[in-house]
Amino acid sequence: MVDVGEKEITVRSATAEGRLMMELATLEAILEGRGPKGDPLRVAELAGIQAAKLTPYLIPLCHPLPITGSRVEVVPDEDLPGIRVTATVRVVGKTGVEMEALSAVMGALLTTYDMLKAIDRGMQIEGVRLLEKKGGRSGDWDISASE
Repeated sequence: MVDVGEKEITVRSATAEGRLMMELATLEAILEGRGPKGDPLRVAELAGIQAAKLTPYLIPLCHPLPITGSRVEVVPDEDLPGIRVTATVRVVGKTGVEMEALSAVMGALLTTYDMLKAIDRGMQIEGVRLLEKKGGRSGDWDISASE
């Protein structure tokens, strides 16, 4: 692990996104409350928050962080068709929370897949990426700087 002992404690945040592509009939089942395991959207939000908190157990060499806030939004999108997940994680600490935000997105997407695989095994997870990070020694960054 990288030694962060000498780094300053600062407010840091990161936002990530991803999507789960599915058949339109699968999305309609979600919207009509016909998911075989219940409401995947609400369960996915909780799974995303849990994944953010468990990141150091999932990703080797990640520091355990005292997360001060985590928000996961799981939104149906008929244009895909599928769902979009956005996660923002905050911490007051010595290292960033990019991996926690990405883990939150993946946790939400994988949970949604699990809850719907009985009706649509062809779903695809796509576009998982960091959108922005704020704070820390390297300062702020957002995806527009890379595009």
